[in-house]
Amino acid sequence: MTQKRGFEIVSKKMTDGIHTPKRSTQAAAGYDFEASEDVTIPSALSNHFFKGLSILSLGKLKNVRNNEDLQNLLKPVLIPTGIKAYMAEGEYLQLVSRSSGPIKKRIMMPNSVGIVDADYYNNDANEGEIFFQFINFGIKDVHIKKGERIGQGIFLPYLLADGDEQDTKSQRQGGFGSTGQN
Repeated sequence: MTQKRGFEIVSKKMTDGIHTPKRSTQAAAGYDFEASEDVTIPSALSNHFFKGLSILSLGKLKNVRNNEDLQNLLKPVLIPTGIKAYMAEGEYLQLVSRSSGPIKKRIMMPNSVGIVDADYYNNDANEGEIFFQFINFGIKDVHIKKGERIGQGIFLPYLLADGDEQDTKSQRQGGFGSTGQN
């Protein structure tokens, strides 16, 4: 029998005691992903940028020299899963936050939904390891422990527009975020 879709542990984390995603209930659409290591998601209030906004004008913030510094202060935190996903042609894996994330932990995915394309699997840059990105809009840092459920993945089909087969497509050249360089 040919395998159509599923999950594997990336080779560098095979001995780390990671679990492949599973559905929690019979009717669950999503497969629960766990963090593959301990990660802290800093509170928006502990971020120097946010602290300084209420007191100082933007140009006088300590340690902020240019727009690149601001961008680095506001970056989401990537939480590794140690998991890669394979799927059939015409499918993708949709990553979504757990519904309890914003209510219980004050964390959310800044992109709302993550998309894992079929050609992300086994890419040269990171073997296709899936990461969830989060921001913390709460007043306390959030500590995610290894093995804690952080999000869900749902396999879905997609449709192509008329004439799509005539458009030139490139081969994936990287890992996380590599298809959107513009």
